[in-house]
Amino acid sequence: MPELVFFSGTMDCGKSTLALQIEHNRSARGLQGMILTRDDRAGEGKLSSRLGLVTDAVEVEDGMDLYTFLVDHLSQGRRADYVIADEAQFLAPEQIDQLARVVDDLEVDVYAFGITTDFRSKLFPGSQRLVELADRVEVLQVEALCWCGARATHNARTVGGAMVVEGAQVVVGDVNQSADEVGYEVLCRRHHRRRMTAASARAAALSPDVLPVQSD
Repeated sequence: MPELVFFSGTMDCGKSTLALQIEHNRSARGLQGMILTRDDRAGEGKLSSRLGLVTDAVEVEDGMDLYTFLVDHLSQGRRADYVIADEAQFLAPEQIDQLARVVDDLEVDVYAFGITTDFRSKLFPGSQRLVELADRVEVLQVEALCWCGARATHNARTVGGAMVVEGAQVVVGDVNQSADEVGYEVLCRRHHRRRMTAASARAAALSPDVLPVQSD
């Protein structure tokens, strides 16, 4: 039976790499898929991995009806044996419903990939709807690590290396951004709660306030 599967995890855990691997495996067997994405780090209409792999994709726009889009695609005599939706956290809840309808009415497998929570530890609406509707939710087993070495469970937004907890839910950025840019970092829950990024931890370690002081 066709399925709606949600592959979830933090940033840096290999979601897009797995999406590209699934595309490779199925296309190598003669299947043809449709790849959807939204706000990929590589730019519009791209699905990219931090390993350097990239492929073309359909950029999902606000208000785009994904079920109708796929029906039109099939009505023109083209194939779509499966659908891959990367950055699915950025999709609207109604677009997730449309993907579920693709599975149920068109009997096409849909593989959605995305992070579950934002930089404030709040569910993305698209991810929440996927958890509610998916036939399976798969937490990726490639663990991203916090700067302290513990398993990373939270996504943090940074500006100049400092963690920020206010702002729009969606601001496109990436890990390893320059100091003046909006960037993202994965943290364990402890350091997310303490708002301690790798940069702030290094600064604290070098601060005279935490270094041993010899008294006269």
